[in-house]
Amino acid sequence: MLKKAFEFDVDVVMLDMEDSVPLAAKTAARELIISALKNVENWKGGISVRVNSVDTPFCFRDVIEIAQAVGAKIDSIVLPKADCAGDVHFLSRLLDGIEAETGAQNPIAIDASIESALGIENIAEIASSPRVRSLVFGIADYSASIGARLNSISGHGENEEEIYPGHRWNFAMSKIAQTAKAHNLLAIDAPYGNFKDLQGLLKSAKIASALGFDGKWAIHPGQAETINGVFSPSQEEIDRANRILDAVKAAGSSGAVAIDGRMIDKATARLAQKLIDSI
Repeated sequence: MLKKAFEFDVDVVMLDMEDSVPLAAKTAARELIISALKNVENWKGGISVRVNSVDTPFCFRDVIEIAQAVGAKIDSIVLPKADCAGDVHFLSRLLDGIEAETGAQNPIAIDASIESALGIENIAEIASSPRVRSLVFGIADYSASIGARLNSISGHGENEEEIYPGHRWNFAMSKIAQTAKAHNLLAIDAPYGNFKDLQGLLKSAKIASALGFDGKWAIHPGQAETINGVFSPSQEEIDRANRILDAVKAAGSSGAVAIDGRMIDKATARLAQKLIDSI
């Protein structure tokens, strides 16, 4: 399965040592990931490894062994249950020492997973570390943290409209997106647990995109096409952005610009430019 993961059309492959691994298999999982990554060649996407959280007896050894053995192969470490700046600082300083020892040329980034009320409370401090490149929404653990109802088997965002008339996670997701963008980071949404429900996934991804998220984790390879479709600009969006930028350029310093009876301001032009820059 690890080998097959690198055959899919995805931006990043994340190898997990946390929630998907039972306690008795933590050491074996770590060894398996190291072995698998040593054999990865010609992969053009990113590679991330999710270690165990800092409040476990596994985290420090996960980081040391992974970073020493295959640090050159990975782009980031996913830090689950990042509750405070100290959690990120611990991981960052540990990586400092390992990279100094190994002579690493490219520092390993941190993807901080916000999964609790405390994480939301301390999110600005968590985002301030130079190693952090993204904030990730951990919906299931966040739900447990705030005492929200378990509304599906996986707890990952299904059947939400059955118990709440609006978007139940709007505040937390908006806070994550706002903080990420304030610190020039990526905002990544939680996975959608029911991997057979592509319409539910599509709706979930569209909501995340509308709130300013840059991508979404996939829990199954069958979800990748839907997620890529939502977070990649459509040709219609690209054409619209180019029309806006062309109109602004043609107007020069005259200020107001109108397209199809709609006024275009500088904020709209910035949105158009950001979309074009993302291609």
